[in-house]
Amino acid sequence: MKNILNKKSIERYSRQIVLKDVGPVGQKKIIKSKVLVVGAGGLGCPVIDYLSRAGVGNIGVIDYDKVNISNIHRQSLYNSEDVGKFKVSVLKKKIKLINPQIKIKTFKERIEKRNIKKIFKNYDFIIDGSDNFKTKFLLNKYSIKYKKILIVGAISKMDGHIFTFDFKNKNDPCLKCFYQAEPSDEILNCEFEGILGPVAGIVGNIQAIEVLKKILKIGNKSNKKILIIDLNKLDFRKVKFIKKSNCICKK
Repeated sequence: MKNILNKKSIERYSRQIVLKDVGPVGQKKIIKSKVLVVGAGGLGCPVIDYLSRAGVGNIGVIDYDKVNISNIHRQSLYNSEDVGKFKVSVLKKKIKLINPQIKIKTFKERIEKRNIKKIFKNYDFIIDGSDNFKTKFLLNKYSIKYKKILIVGAISKMDGHIFTFDFKNKNDPCLKCFYQAEPSDEILNCEFEGILGPVAGIVGNIQAIEVLKKILKIGNKSNKKILIIDLNKLDFRKVKFIKKSNCICKK
């Protein structure tokens, strides 16, 4: 990437370049970074939106769904005219309008064992915006295997959970270390449990901040903690958890 910080780029990113934790060197790191977002829904939309605005140079997005009218109240990159269109097709066009300087690659498919290695190999950071635990645990397993940084998000009603994992450190816990048993997907099902739209935006934006911190190597380490958010009570708390000695993902 020659001259990745030209005059136009400096003007575009000037409000974050001025931050002492970013600066020109940090901005170059952001531009050179490669981030995969799994799921282009309530969490994926704010993540993709703000990472593209921050200048993340290579963003991959995988999702197989079409836009539904019920998505629009919390999935901020879609509008009524997008109903019935594939989310990744809509996203690609809109993100290129937001920031034509970045590269965005879309995958109109599910992420599964058969394709995860091929997709993962091109990205250093994985952001989970999925709505089911099968996918979350799959990302967890293969992020460990390929030593990726994984940012997991989950939302329901007025609550949110955020995990940050850096699997370059073998002693750090994983998602399986937190959940003693695989939870029911019903707790993540907005159709049955419901969700207040801005909750998705808040959790997705925190995920975006977490990956930018990892790119820049700043902030306190959050690898062994879960951030639990109760927006009804406006309560934010961190809970520490440890690696399970018998965790099947570590074997």
